[in-house]
Amino acid sequence: MRDMERRFRMLWMAALAAAVTSISQPAHAAELIMFEQKGCEWCEVWDEKIAPVYPKTAEGERAPLRRVDIHDPAPTDIAHIRSGAFTPTFVLVDDGREIGRIRGYPGEDFFWGMLQELIEKLPDEVAGRDVDPY
Repeated sequence: MRDMERRFRMLWMAALAAAVTSISQPAHAAELIMFEQKGCEWCEVWDEKIAPVYPKTAEGERAPLRRVDIHDPAPTDIAHIRSGAFTPTFVLVDDGREIGRIRGYPGEDFFWGMLQELIEKLPDEVAGRDVDPY
């Protein structure tokens, strides 16, 4: 019986620790929305060249990627943001407000530069904490 109590206590503590960790992680105010569609050749090229590294970059940490198929109903929180007819279209959003967009995939070098210009337009505060400029 004591062994079961000990196991239960350990599982409970592990679950509590996981819950506290997830609560303490800041929510991202900014996100990069990728409007895409099945069969989009340029979406596939982006998936091959950029998608594997994007979450590991400073840009990916600052604005996590969110994919939206242009043929699906728009999620309610971004229904006011037009996807456009061309895919991929990348829209940088901060707290539901469009900061800017990249229409199409201009190639790896141009994409990173254009995204950096958009990210520089984000406010200096992310997820309720000040960004250290140093």
